[in-house]
Amino acid sequence: MDKKPNILVIGDLMVDHYLWGNCDRISPEAPVLVVDVQKEQFLMGGAGNVINNLLALGANVGVCSVIGDDESGDFLQKTLGQKGVRKEGLTIQKGRKSTKKSRVIASHQQIVRVDKENKEDISKDSEELILLRVKIIIDFYDLILLSDYAKGVLTPHLTQELIKLANEKNKMILIDPKGSDYTKYKNATLITPNKQEASIATNIKIVDDQSLEKAGKKLKDELNLKYALITLSEDGMALFDKTMIKIPTIAREVFDVTGAGDTVLASLGFALSKKKSINEACHFANAAAGVVVGKLGSATVSQEEIREYQNRYSKKAQSKVKTLDDIKEYLKNKKIVFTNGCFDILHAGHVKYLQEAKSYGDILIVGLNSDKSIKRLKGKDRPINSFEDRACVLGGLESVDFIIEFDDDTPIELIKAIKPDVLVKGGDYKDKGVVGSDIAKELKLVDFVNDKSTTKIINRIKSL
Repeated sequence: MDKKPNILVIGDLMVDHYLWGNCDRISPEAPVLVVDVQKEQFLMGGAGNVINNLLALGANVGVCSVIGDDESGDFLQKTLGQKGVRKEGLTIQKGRKSTKKSRVIASHQQIVRVDKENKEDISKDSEELILLRVKIIIDFYDLILLSDYAKGVLTPHLTQELIKLANEKNKMILIDPKGSDYTKYKNATLITPNKQEASIATNIKIVDDQSLEKAGKKLKDELNLKYALITLSEDGMALFDKTMIKIPTIAREVFDVTGAGDTVLASLGFALSKKKSINEACHFANAAAGVVVGKLGSATVSQEEIREYQNRYSKKAQSKVKTLDDIKEYLKNKKIVFTNGCFDILHAGHVKYLQEAKSYGDILIVGLNSDKSIKRLKGKDRPINSFEDRACVLGGLESVDFIIEFDDDTPIELIKAIKPDVLVKGGDYKDKGVVGSDIAKELKLVDFVNDKSTTKIINRIKSL
């Protein structure tokens, strides 16, 4: 039986209180709506929603937080117990008000929200008590998630001590950050701000891929993170490892983005605790977010829903863009063919070339030059089409099984990693050295179709 991961969540617990009702009149006392309440609902929110998502995915969960000695605190304690969450890290601070957000909703429209909370930092005693408890229980957990809602639990001192402890114990520590000063997250494994939050924290307005890359690199380098991840709403997410890797979302109708950040943090943590690579974890989290935004309210998502969601859209051409980690399982016991190129303006010559390449094996992987590498190789006016557009058109070809982006001038590192059975290049490489030919088991040279080339098409257009 597959072992459940043990994940520790530390952060701001709160109560999400909903009053659902109908509204068909104005109060005679004041020009305000009168809501006839039909249903009242109490749920865990904040870090509690991260916990709910982890439980839905199938993890064992522990919690460290500070709550007040009040009715909302009692609700949180009781609910955590009912859900089977380990509570040895839960601290009650006398006189502190537990956060409660009450939302009045009429005809599926939120009318007003009323907050009861204390946003001041927790006491020094509470800080030390949480740190002591984490030191005692940390060995039990595979990974730590910090869910910061800026309600006072994750103080700069406590956050830095938790990161230091996690690093000493060789535990990954992932953080959903808040605020404009991210220095308290320095040396963490990964942080997951959205685009707006990353813009504020870096003082870089993110308007395109260039500014996105600049902001992500600044976060990663200045905070000494292993990875940074910026979520981009309907545009997916961008992972910053050695380079920026954009992971496009799978398009669907968005109903509600409430709690999507909690789902991303939880699903990332779950996948990494199951020994998935960072790329695999990001794709998993991207799909989880895609499911949850199709639901109303702070929702959760199960592994089954994620698999169904991925399978539903797996036939889209864009889904052929993968990392090597994504497709390792598909390559087992298969004869792998590899070729590479810019494929800037796809023409008949390309199509016939790729059809012949596929005929040499079971799986055809196309290494596709990034936009940056094409500019270096062919000049500032190229590519004509972006990587996303080139990949989409290539992905529509039946002969192409997978597309992997590479940013270097040659695909040598990719070829080393794949170790293809057959390496395919154009006939113009006859009597020339072919990069990677010493790695592949076999080299095949395919003649190009006469008078078919991207350069000729561009020149013809310019001459019109």
